[in-house]
Amino acid sequence: MKRSLVFSIIGIPLLFLIVACSSENHTASSTSVGDDETDGTYKINIAFGNQDDEPIGKLASKWKELAEEKSDGKLELILYPNSQLGAEKDVVEQAMMGNNVIVMTGYDFLMDYVPDAGILTAPYLAEDFDELLYLTETEWFEGIREDLREENIEIINATTVYGERHLLTNKKVTSLEDLKGMAIRVPDNQVSVKTFNSMGASATSYPLGELYTALQQGLVDGAENPLAVLEGTKAHEVSKHLSLTGHQKFVTSWIAGTDYIETLPDELVQILRDTGEDASEYARDVLEKENEEILKEFESAGVQIHEVDTEPFKEKAESVYDEFSEWTPGLYDEIQELLKNH
Repeated sequence: MKRSLVFSIIGIPLLFLIVACSSENHTASSTSVGDDETDGTYKINIAFGNQDDEPIGKLASKWKELAEEKSDGKLELILYPNSQLGAEKDVVEQAMMGNNVIVMTGYDFLMDYVPDAGILTAPYLAEDFDELLYLTETEWFEGIREDLREENIEIINATTVYGERHLLTNKKVTSLEDLKGMAIRVPDNQVSVKTFNSMGASATSYPLGELYTALQQGLVDGAENPLAVLEGTKAHEVSKHLSLTGHQKFVTSWIAGTDYIETLPDELVQILRDTGEDASEYARDVLEKENEEILKEFESAGVQIHEVDTEPFKEKAESVYDEFSEWTPGLYDEIQELLKNH
């Protein structure tokens, strides 16, 4: 929260500094609510941690294109990739304070505000992405939306496929025994940490930007992430074994402050929602095509790709569902019942 307050005080000069240091050539707009509307045009900052040439970056570019076109220029989306507006937590706080920003954030992060949201990132929850996306259409998920609104968090787009997470390591891993005791870099959230600890690994959180060095120096033995993210970090230049564990399928959300969204005309909010979903569908196609290309790139770089019998991994990971006392009792069973209707 302190960082967000400092950001608000520093204001426009800090934004100019951020943009000057980046490769983007757009003009920064203020992140204060009062300054986001000029001559009938609403400027909204779009923040995400990925690079602009990754599928998420391409999604944001498509969203900008569609929203500005369908609103006849009444919406102007200003893109801030690569965490240019700050770390995920900081930008979420900016949104909750009423700033004109939409930020991509995972349901594992949102569980800090509404614990049950985190189950959407739990290991081996669903068979495929269609099942996960179906969950975002249910009454159960509408309850999650309402609970988040009470925290001043508004989900603008719930349908972004982030990717299936696999394991890239410095030695072959096809069994739990292979994984035992290995230091695996995971995101700084309890779902990921507990997932890998349950499988016998030693889960370690490092900033994604430090992964390459951590692998090089032997600080970790491997990492897990969707293929596009692993490729973006160039981790495959160091670690030469890719295990297709598919331990988590990630869909993610784009959120804004509810108070801020309520200041926008209803028709523009609907355009944001509709074009966000269209951009997510576009990006899913991009992701699937790029995954095929990335696997070929990895093989060309000398990475050995290993198929994995995931049943033992899945059985071990089931213990994770019992480790979150903050989740509603019986939540996993409720989700599985919902999926039977899909």
